[in-house]
Amino acid sequence: MDKKDKDIVLFSCATFDEKVPQVLALTPSINGIPLPQSVSEFERARHYEPAGGYGGIVPKHFNYGPLEKYFLGEYDECNYFKQLSAAYILGCECGEVGCWPLQCRIQAEGNEVVWDQFRQPHRGVRDYSEFGPFIFDGTQYRNALSKLVAEMSSST
Repeated sequence: MDKKDKDIVLFSCATFDEKVPQVLALTPSINGIPLPQSVSEFERARHYEPAGGYGGIVPKHFNYGPLEKYFLGEYDECNYFKQLSAAYILGCECGEVGCWPLQCRIQAEGNEVVWDQFRQPHRGVRDYSEFGPFIFDGTQYRNALSKLVAEMSSST
């Protein structure tokens, strides 16, 4: 895949609940489309029920560890995500990642970051093999991740 063909990721950071503005939800967009929208459309096209219901992950509700490592798939051997062989890339729209998560594998390989092996753990029979993989230029990805970390730091 040429550099011009790589997927583009951006991370948005927004207040999860207006009553508690310091609690933020992080939502990735790929090629300009919010990931909850993309996966919901994918699920509806396959007549999965329920379809959608995803929201950004809420770091105040779950310990993801340092986001700059989490979103690069860099986990210690005894880390929960290393054991899971996946990351929660989206949570439920209610803010609880365990309620309705979307998982994927995140791998930094050379100057690429790859998201693949998507799954909805509460619906193991669903086939997400045609969703992704998403292959990002490592520099663009790390820049987007740095902006997210800076935004999170300034918002807390």
